[in-house]
Amino acid sequence: MRSNFALLALLLAAMMAVAQMRPTQDQAPHPNGQPQTQSGAPNPSPNSPPSASSTNPQAPSSTAGGHKLLQAKSQDEMKAYQDAIAKTDPTQLEAAGDAFAAKYPSSELKAPLFVRAMNLYGQANNSEKLIELGRKAIAADPTNPVSLVQVGAALVEGTRDTDMDRDQRLAEAAKDSQGAIDNIGQMMVPPDAPAERIAAVKASILTMAYDTLGMVDLNKKDPAGAEQEFLKAVDASKTQPEAVVLLRLSVAQDQLKHYAEALESANKALQYAPEGSAAQNLAKQQQARLQKLMAGSGPAIPSSIAPVTPAPNAPAAQTPAQTPPAQTPPAQTPPNPPH
Repeated sequence: MRSNFALLALLLAAMMAVAQMRPTQDQAPHPNGQPQTQSGAPNPSPNSPPSASSTNPQAPSSTAGGHKLLQAKSQDEMKAYQDAIAKTDPTQLEAAGDAFAAKYPSSELKAPLFVRAMNLYGQANNSEKLIELGRKAIAADPTNPVSLVQVGAALVEGTRDTDMDRDQRLAEAAKDSQGAIDNIGQMMVPPDAPAERIAAVKASILTMAYDTLGMVDLNKKDPAGAEQEFLKAVDASKTQPEAVVLLRLSVAQDQLKHYAEALESANKALQYAPEGSAAQNLAKQQQARLQKLMAGSGPAIPSSIAPVTPAPNAPAAQTPAQTPPAQTPPAQTPPNPPH
């Protein structure tokens, strides 16, 4: 599942990677007004506030205005970062990021390079490389909620019951998602980023994180735990409701035999699902099935449904939201949670 909240998370990652370098306490402004590195050399002149499509390779500085930012320790380090972050091919950026990390092992700028490479692999629909580069980003900055939430989501969506490392992947997905929640206040953003954008990004990250935790619980056959996590995801996305999250909530409530609540969630999923989408089709199936059941004409509900079969990630930030698979489930069981 990829939708507006994922795009907002990626937008924040882009903002982080291109945030402008600003002077700190040990950096006196250059006479021409340009910020400097710790060595005292002026940096390129600042640009306007970056956007998601910006390719400005300037790096952030340490702290400004109460925001967590990063800082180059020398002009050479800054130049190496700029050269690497400007690359648009994920393989080339990955190689450049590895080379940068080897040359500047203590640099604070490693994480933004790996985050950008992670996002480029996401755009290429390469979820395993997204996870690999995301793990590097997390190792470089364990408090970055953007890399944490994206790795967690990719792990749960790419894990199947037949995987030898299923339990380890689900545990890692849960740990990363909880880490994103715990560190939501550690987002690195430019000081001039609009407050409403920051709030929207925080909401998107929390929605993704709680949704992933719910999917972990469903995979572990814990619908009660899943219901609570999906309810938190619904609350986090209340300003921009997500049909797929609501449908997953309905499935968890269905498994718990909370049929009235499940029907209400299915109705809301149908309300917000894009016209003609697979999410809309599955929501209709779930709605009709629950209506028949509550009218007394439906079949008995089994105690559980088939395990979740995650679908591959949709290309991040470049394509519409990924929607649930279009297969039609048996009439006797609720639809599988969409991905």
